[in-house]
Amino acid sequence: MKDVTVSSGQAATRRIRRVLSTRAGGESAGPYAAFNLGDRVGEDVDVVERNRARLAEAIGLQPQRLVWMEQVHGRDVQVVTAPPSGAVPMSDGIVTNQPGLALNVLTADCIPMLAWDETAGVIAAVHAGRPGVRLDIGARAIERMRELGAEPSRIEVLLGPAICGRCYEVPAAMQADVEQHAPGAATRTRSGTPGLDLHAGLVGQLQRAGVEQITVDSRCTAESSDLYSYRRDGTTGRMTAVIWIEDSDQGET
Repeated sequence: MKDVTVSSGQAATRRIRRVLSTRAGGESAGPYAAFNLGDRVGEDVDVVERNRARLAEAIGLQPQRLVWMEQVHGRDVQVVTAPPSGAVPMSDGIVTNQPGLALNVLTADCIPMLAWDETAGVIAAVHAGRPGVRLDIGARAIERMRELGAEPSRIEVLLGPAICGRCYEVPAAMQADVEQHAPGAATRTRSGTPGLDLHAGLVGQLQRAGVEQITVDSRCTAESSDLYSYRRDGTTGRMTAVIWIEDSDQGET
């Protein structure tokens, strides 16, 4: 992914970094093969920890600098200022302005949302599944970023791969409910049944929150064998989307 340079009169120039993982590169086996980073999907936690350590090494940080969430399909977005002792509890979004903290969001069909304001030096990682989109979690994350000095007009957003509207079949009543809260999300699947395009719904919500710079990774998790998909496979692993402000002491990664 493209790096973003951050500078201010009070700190050394830093870069905002983003990485999207795939299934490739880890130690997991069976339905989790191979780079599962989810610790609540039934795989041996020791294997998951080794995969997470590999991720930390690849991006040039210590494992304790990786920040994870206890994702619950809610709307809570928390500000993190130091490495937590464990997963940030009951949260589907995390925001920081602290260099060297790598914010992670785990997905296997939901949208991983990464956001950053390079001028303010504020970043966010958000888990946006169907419930989160219905609850407008993207706009909530923008609100929390503003508390740290970010401005919607400067914020850039990357929406990572997720299940597409051609594959995400839902009951008609559920489609109508989500469409009411996220206009533009309703679609038809390739079979002609009611479906949801969560990318489209979330883009509209972010635009209404004042965000103009939005990039969408159009890969569909259900269609791409190199990505995890819960809807396709049931028992499976989780990918991460990670964003961090490179510490001036971190060096190149």
